[in-house]
Amino acid sequence: MQAIILAAGMGKRLGNLTARDTKCMLHVNGKALIDYSLDILSQFKLSRVIIVIGFGGDRLMEYLGNSYKGLPIVYVNNPIFDKTNNIYSLYLTKDYFKEDDTLLLESDLIFEKQVIDRLLNHPFPNLAAVDKYQSWMDGTVVTLNDADDILSFVPKKNFQYANIPNYFKTVNIYKFSKDFIAKSYLPFLEAYSSALGRNEYYEQVLRVLLTLEQQDLKALRLQGEKWYEIDDVQDLDNAETIFAPPERKLEVFQRRYGGYWRYPAVRDFCYLVNPYFPTARMQHEMSYYFNELLAEYPSGQRIQRLLAAKLFKCRPDQMLVGNGAAEIISGLLSDWTGRIGVVFPTFNEYPERMKKAQVVPFVPPNPNFAYSAQDLKLFSEQVDSLLLINPDNPSGNFIPKKDLLELIGFLDSRGKHVILDESFVDFSTEGASNSLIDSGILDRFKHLVVIKSISKSYGVPGARLGVVATSNESLLQRIASHLSIWNINSFGEFFLQIIGKYEKDYARACRQIASERDNFCEALKEIEFIRPIPSQGNYFLCEVKPPWQAKTLVAEMLNKKNIFLKDCTGKAGFEKVEFVRIAVRDHSDNTMLIAKLKGLA
Repeated sequence: MQAIILAAGMGKRLGNLTARDTKCMLHVNGKALIDYSLDILSQFKLSRVIIVIGFGGDRLMEYLGNSYKGLPIVYVNNPIFDKTNNIYSLYLTKDYFKEDDTLLLESDLIFEKQVIDRLLNHPFPNLAAVDKYQSWMDGTVVTLNDADDILSFVPKKNFQYANIPNYFKTVNIYKFSKDFIAKSYLPFLEAYSSALGRNEYYEQVLRVLLTLEQQDLKALRLQGEKWYEIDDVQDLDNAETIFAPPERKLEVFQRRYGGYWRYPAVRDFCYLVNPYFPTARMQHEMSYYFNELLAEYPSGQRIQRLLAAKLFKCRPDQMLVGNGAAEIISGLLSDWTGRIGVVFPTFNEYPERMKKAQVVPFVPPNPNFAYSAQDLKLFSEQVDSLLLINPDNPSGNFIPKKDLLELIGFLDSRGKHVILDESFVDFSTEGASNSLIDSGILDRFKHLVVIKSISKSYGVPGARLGVVATSNESLLQRIASHLSIWNINSFGEFFLQIIGKYEKDYARACRQIASERDNFCEALKEIEFIRPIPSQGNYFLCEVKPPWQAKTLVAEMLNKKNIFLKDCTGKAGFEKVEFVRIAVRDHSDNTMLIAKLKGLA
């Protein structure tokens, strides 16, 4: 068995990163792509590696030499690399190609050893490694039957998004037998090159071969093995995240702050959303109007306020809509004055938008970080205004509505503002009835400001929606001055337009989370090194007990189990204790997480 690596291309889409060297010299986490491939290939009994070089070929030869960890290297030069595609590069290896069984791979790949191991140990002689199509993939796809025969190669021009469930992406790693190469592949490769020229791709030959009656090529479906094809700087960034060394992977993953659809194998128990909403019907409605919404400007703030007021049954002059709650928080606190009381631990977005000298911390003196309205009433004597998240994030502490109104009235009578974040209140036992976004309440308490993240509660973080409600008109005007004229997009506006039709579905979804949360809590209590704190949100703050620490537990779950938890290490209020926050997802995911945690015991 030999290997052929196609490495003649210029990698123009990587810009200055490949200005001097071919793509396989690109570094991923400090290591060249070609080293990743050769490190893996050198662990198998291969007779040699044939590398087709072109752009930057001399530098690649100088870098590698004639062997790699005892594995002989042979070079084949493609002098017209800038005028040809990989079909010609492969054609140039024909004299070597026909001499032995061959692994064929492209040089812009990074992959796990198990991919090669499974190819070599599979009994079928001619295999194409394939993976279920995902949103980050691009290029040639295939369709398969139940016997893993490749039914068709689908070029990019024939790709149909409606057929994605049936598509598998070629990994661009193949195993061919000497007999298949000599009798089938090479004759067609030469004929195809002669007839259609050198500026084609070698997959085209496989596509032609599939028209023959005899099926000589099967697919090897990957089963979670990691791989990535690097064509541009975004691919490089994604690959560096997927293949980050264990000691750095958590850090790299955390600093992305989202975009985790690029990593479909990872289950996100860090960020907080509603797994039961929107419903399929609502998603279909939004999908139906996708093209129209994409091509149209959204309305201005006046219309957004009308839509938000309709949803929350308030007056438009009491509402503003933001690009997520984060935009509201920034606009609200950018010129806030006076001392602000903040319960710690807290959602960092708030203190990070305040002047350090403004923040007066209150850390509940108990293991559950629990506190009552009476505790805050006493604490409020030290401050000019109070920030309250209810249910709290990350502790899940909840102050009942009756007690909360009494606290707000107490502060309002003293001219002290309350900034109330109720992003998770719909998940509380009594649901949205606990909300203070109510015209009467807002009119009654002029110093009350209520913020709500629609992204978190309604399960649409990609739409970036949040609202602020208050009867303080000057305050609303001040926040509005920080917002652009089109601060939310057409998809967010359309969501607000149609959500009224789905209010019953939303209430049902919140009840599902509350029920699932209670079951999930009981299951978490069975984990010996986890102590979940009671919560009225869609998450649990969990104390981590020996032998684990928060950071090591979160890193282990990400590296070994593909599960992303929230590490609370370093957050104010957690200086002497170890905590993680775990989101409540649907029953299937929660059950899976419990099983993975038990597997660590």
